[in-house]
Amino acid sequence: MKDEAVIDVRGLRTQFGDHVVHENLDLKVRKGEVLGIVGGSGTGKSVLLRTIVGLNRPAAGRIEVLGEEPSMLNEEERQALEQRWGILFQDGALFSALTVAENVQVAYREHLKMPGDMMDELAALKVRLVGLPIEAASKYPSELSGGMRKRAGLARALALDPEILFLDEPTAGLDPIGAAAFDRLLKELQQALGLTVFLVTHDLDTLYATCDRIAVLADKRVILAGTMEDMMASDHPWITEYFKGPRGRAAGRAQGKPG
Repeated sequence: MKDEAVIDVRGLRTQFGDHVVHENLDLKVRKGEVLGIVGGSGTGKSVLLRTIVGLNRPAAGRIEVLGEEPSMLNEEERQALEQRWGILFQDGALFSALTVAENVQVAYREHLKMPGDMMDELAALKVRLVGLPIEAASKYPSELSGGMRKRAGLARALALDPEILFLDEPTAGLDPIGAAAFDRLLKELQQALGLTVFLVTHDLDTLYATCDRIAVLADKRVILAGTMEDMMASDHPWITEYFKGPRGRAAGRAQGKPG
């Protein structure tokens, strides 16, 4: 179903010591959509991502992913659920001592039992899928440009053919040409593979180019979730400044939208 929620967050509170990051936060991510997560510095965009995938433990609230509550699963059940999503962290989080192909194969070695030649073939397939030349498979992360490292991290995130892709600032550190190329790649892969994408970003160009909906974090919760048109119609001070300011207008014009 079009409006089926594959991620459902209700009443979430996250905190570190006495510092409360989120309070009574609600969010639904629909199957097959690209949802952009935006907010000012300190609003907990990356914290929200990490909490949903279980890297942070919430202080209160309920999180369901693909119909399961990760906190209620045993180890075997949780591993099975984790195989259904892929994650690309901001820095790529590649293992520096492994080649690109070996980085992709980490998931195969951890979760699957298959012969080495099959792992090689699958890793090569993922490398090509993200637009890297096949010779990149044998290179180490230090031998790649920033854009190529992002794509290598994306190949690893896609290793197990996930249903959900979590991306944390995927275009951070890229030049405008490289960022635009990554945006195009992401949209093409999302449509071709039927992915649901949870995208943390501050990049207005990325929001215009890739996102079906946007969720805005402020005041420790999601204050608005909707389309770009919904963002432009909002009179909330931060949303107005972010989307209707000079950078927002420039991004809209670049994408052929009124600004």
